[in-house]
Amino acid sequence: MGDLLIRGGTVVDGTGAEPRRADVLITDGIVAKIAESPGQLAGRRVDRTIDAEGHAVTPGFIDVHTHMDAQIAWDPMGESSCFHGVTTAVMGNCGFTLAPARPDARHLVVRNLERAEDISAEAMAAGIDWSWETFPEYLDFVEATPKGINYAGYLGHSALRTWAMGEAAFERGANDDELALMLAQLRDSLRAGAVGFTTSISYNHETADDRPVASRMADWSEIDALVSEMGVMGAGIFELANHGDLRSRDAERSDAYVAKIVELGARTRVPITYGMLAPSSADHHWKPVIKLLDCINAAGGISWGQAHTRHLGTLLSFRTALPFDALPLWHDMRAGSLAEQKAALSDPATRARLVEEATSGDYGRALGPEARKPVWAHIYPLTQPLPPFRSIEEIAAERGVTPMDAFVDLALDANLELFFVQAIANQDQDLVLRLLKHPRAIPTFSDSGAHVTQIMDSSLQTHLLGHWVRDRQEFTLADAVRRITQLPATAWGFGDRGVLAVGKAADVNVFDPETVTPDLPELVHDLPAGEPRLRQTATGFAATIVNGEVITEHGKVTGAVPGRLLRGPLAR
Repeated sequence: MGDLLIRGGTVVDGTGAEPRRADVLITDGIVAKIAESPGQLAGRRVDRTIDAEGHAVTPGFIDVHTHMDAQIAWDPMGESSCFHGVTTAVMGNCGFTLAPARPDARHLVVRNLERAEDISAEAMAAGIDWSWETFPEYLDFVEATPKGINYAGYLGHSALRTWAMGEAAFERGANDDELALMLAQLRDSLRAGAVGFTTSISYNHETADDRPVASRMADWSEIDALVSEMGVMGAGIFELANHGDLRSRDAERSDAYVAKIVELGARTRVPITYGMLAPSSADHHWKPVIKLLDCINAAGGISWGQAHTRHLGTLLSFRTALPFDALPLWHDMRAGSLAEQKAALSDPATRARLVEEATSGDYGRALGPEARKPVWAHIYPLTQPLPPFRSIEEIAAERGVTPMDAFVDLALDANLELFFVQAIANQDQDLVLRLLKHPRAIPTFSDSGAHVTQIMDSSLQTHLLGHWVRDRQEFTLADAVRRITQLPATAWGFGDRGVLAVGKAADVNVFDPETVTPDLPELVHDLPAGEPRLRQTATGFAATIVNGEVITEHGKVTGAVPGRLLRGPLAR
């Protein structure tokens, strides 16, 4: 690899310490020296120098909630995460993994993923060469695959159940023999380097044929047995998508659920992590999320919350999905080309019928980040990447028209190219900030690799830096960087990363704190089989470095693939 010198930057080392001006020398993928005296490295022969004047030099960012399990098979760079300073991604969340998978039952794994994670079956069929059956074999595949960023992987419960039970995984709990198979695979996976075990018991996760994903059919005793096995082995993190009981209006149901999770965490001492989202500002939608986190830690367990940095929002557009797509008139109109749709909306009589149906139609039921009946106070035209945003409701009132008419007018003005964001959680930004500032909260939950035409949250780190640090000044740069570097590295056991220090792996970002910001998202058709995805780059990064090699430079990928598989503690 040779020597790389980052010269003249301000080191924000990830510990929360005050930023300091220093040069950073990287040798063979390791931080070799941090020189704070001017000229201390003068005359040192290096293979490359990066001028970091006016830039922050930080550890690479760590995103512990992604779904890159399939994407890694066709995307060596780790887009869009790599554009936003992410150098390590943890995949396999919410029980969704590609392994284990028996050769004659891979379609069951695809069934779990296709709707719940919005990963098309066509893309998976065209892009994945299934060279594994067991999870340890999948980890070997990840290790051998060229990759720009580092990855760590959980064992997912839905894949584990379909491997052990076949079609019955979607119908019932496991019997003793099936559970024994799962426990053996869990042990083998942890020894091979899985960083933990994940499940979903959330009603948001269903298959394309409207059935619960496999993990939701497990009895609690099955989940308890698997997590308890991690406790016996002394390794692994348990990540779960929580049951709706956590946020029940019935306080007794919510308290009983909290007590069950707290008991498991305190007894097994297995760290527990989950998403800290607020579906609304109603007390029962967010207070129990904090209560669960605090109670686990108070009872002697270990828990980390995964806090988003902004609205959790579905991206709407005429090129992707709209809330009205399933309504009969809209369904017919949307089957046409964009030019035909524009013509229909420009015809007063046709438009009037479409607006009437959108106003009074039956929208049915939406799951997760699927487009749903519009709440105009929480739908925003995405004309700029960072807040403040103006809602359709506000724009309509200002123009003296209905929200639906304002929506159509804005879309037509932009030639149907405009994205709108429909906030489905974290609508109250004061609550977002409250959750983010919790001492056990980690800014993450990008879902990168999933929901590929529904959401684009790979930019949550640049949103944190641009909005909450620079524009709102709610965090210092040092504190924000600590929360997306050292904090997740410590919690997930990545001991050689997360801090910019001599002897650590050289995962490094060089960015301008005054200009760092996400760019507006775009729709591209570059998945296998030509399937679409949302893509988002960023402004302000001079370079992102992984294991000593530059993978992005001024917003462009270099093609370097120095990423590694980070195996869990039992494999080290």
